[in-house]
Amino acid sequence: MMRVEEIKEFLPQRYPFLLVDRVVDLDLDAKTIKCYKNVSVNEDFFNGHFPQHPIMPGVLIVEAMAQAAGILGFKMSGKQREDNHVYYFAGADKVRFKQPVVPGDQLVLNATYKTEKRGIWKFYCEAVVDGKMVSSAEITCAKKEL
Repeated sequence: MMRVEEIKEFLPQRYPFLLVDRVVDLDLDAKTIKCYKNVSVNEDFFNGHFPQHPIMPGVLIVEAMAQAAGILGFKMSGKQREDNHVYYFAGADKVRFKQPVVPGDQLVLNATYKTEKRGIWKFYCEAVVDGKMVSSAEITCAKKEL
């Protein structure tokens, strides 16, 4: 398990854009990770999306899945952000949204490694609330030396 302070050692994002609260399972043999994002009514994006009917923007759900995949990529490579490289979110394919994410939901972010070729990593990701898939995507990350 990783708490937010350890997550910050791998991801450069900070409040309000750090969208992974906790890593609850990391299996390097199976090349999978499971993370939580607790969605609070106090999130800044609910002020404008939408005040009368708050819904987490889909693009932030995709970003949360990409951050989970980034942690998995760092752990699989045995590197940390301080090792002078980062993972950029390079693309998303086959993105699907199945139901809205609202204040009080806990997003369960699952990422599974698919391939890596010349620093381009691909992952299959799902976001789940109460056992139901709310979003899925194939996420591409690019490793960049700083």
